[in-house]
Amino acid sequence: MSGAEGRSALHALTTARLCWAAVIVATVVRMIVAASVPLTPDEAYYWIWSRHLQFGYFDHPPMVALWIRAGTALFGDSAFGVRCLGPVSALAGSWLLWDAARAAGRDGNMAVRAVALLNATLMINLGALTMTPDTPLVFFATLAVWSFARLIAHWRMSWSVLVGLSLGLACESKYTAVLMVAGAVIWCVTERRCWRSFGWLGAGVLTGAVCVLPNVIWNAEHGWASILKQGGRTTDWHPSRAFQFLGELLGGQIALATPWVFVLFVVGLWQAARRWKDDTLSRLLVLLVVLPAGVFFQHALGDRVQANWPAFLFPACALAAAMTGRRVVAACTVGGLMAVAVYGQALFHLLPLSSHHDVVARQTEGWASLGSQIQRVSGSDTYIYADDYAVASELAFYAPRLQIAGWERRWELLSRDVVSGQPGLFLIRTDTSPLPLPTGWHADRRLVTVCRLEGRCYDLIPVRPVKGAVDAAIVPLPRPKLTSP
Repeated sequence: MSGAEGRSALHALTTARLCWAAVIVATVVRMIVAASVPLTPDEAYYWIWSRHLQFGYFDHPPMVALWIRAGTALFGDSAFGVRCLGPVSALAGSWLLWDAARAAGRDGNMAVRAVALLNATLMINLGALTMTPDTPLVFFATLAVWSFARLIAHWRMSWSVLVGLSLGLACESKYTAVLMVAGAVIWCVTERRCWRSFGWLGAGVLTGAVCVLPNVIWNAEHGWASILKQGGRTTDWHPSRAFQFLGELLGGQIALATPWVFVLFVVGLWQAARRWKDDTLSRLLVLLVVLPAGVFFQHALGDRVQANWPAFLFPACALAAAMTGRRVVAACTVGGLMAVAVYGQALFHLLPLSSHHDVVARQTEGWASLGSQIQRVSGSDTYIYADDYAVASELAFYAPRLQIAGWERRWELLSRDVVSGQPGLFLIRTDTSPLPLPTGWHADRRLVTVCRLEGRCYDLIPVRPVKGAVDAAIVPLPRPKLTSP
């Protein structure tokens, strides 16, 4: 080895060590924030799932419930217990992306660029410290990219089994992973080398099918509840608002990727598309990203696309951007500073924002206080009927002594216990009119108003069933034993 080669190797080693040191520090910070910030309503809702494991739920497949159950088994029913696998999966996913880039073998620093870009995004820096279906989805999407990279590097079709496993588990995390599966299928059909080992290809397909079969069976037994819930989004169509929805989609991706990283993602995919005929990995990455992105674009022509929906595309985008060989230090620095600002606001409230403008505070703060206020008014034996699943879920986590029930379909699919003929208190946002009471329920005058934050207040209204009243389902939780004073 010449002196120049030695210096180059030493520089690459130093860069790699610095990259991993930064990733490990980021992981520790994510764990601290995850343990310190109260749960969001969706996280509390998925925690309820984890207490009652099923092969499917009203909104999503079961993977997020399994991850939360594993975390709380280790660290208890706490914010950190619910979220702990988020930072761990981001760290593991970083290694998978690192190894995928090394398998691609374009240059010595490609792995550093891929990992740095992914960890610079707000999608990872926020998604890794919260626990939603996107958290396992992004991890299994990264596992799929790694499996494909290994398959292409050696053209050993036995890797198809791991590809099928990762895509199947991604679908068990969130149904949008089907779009990634569609891109993978098109790539396999158009790549002749995939058909040289038809047996291994079939084994991969079978592995993925086995992964999703339990959720399919659950849906078949429950009237296709979650599939219709997600598929129903296509029925609410407003083409006159297309420019608004498209702007929100683009703005959301720029924000979650961070602006400079987003530009590098676009450049990476553009250059990968130009290598379509000559490079198998580039062709795969384009299909894994552009096909789902096209579906989201089409959906935005008439309905809102939530900013987090394309999150599972980010690992493939990071690998494509890393393949360009462009410098990423400035982009990653900007992304890192944006993450630090968000973490600082979440932990220390550096800016005196109202709850209307502080998204973290609006989502996470004041739930325990709200539960205490309700319990003082109602006691532990009165049923609290919640119209909003978010409020019901937060109270279930932070005020478990309350008896909470609701009329939403989601609770029916979780609970076998119903409230029939029982009066109680209806919890509803202040000034809601008309009251969204189901058939056969009568409301009296407001009893009291309780608040968790300024501008976030709720009325407690006595309600009672009359003839023909719709039964309510009890939010299914293991209640603590009440001791006599």
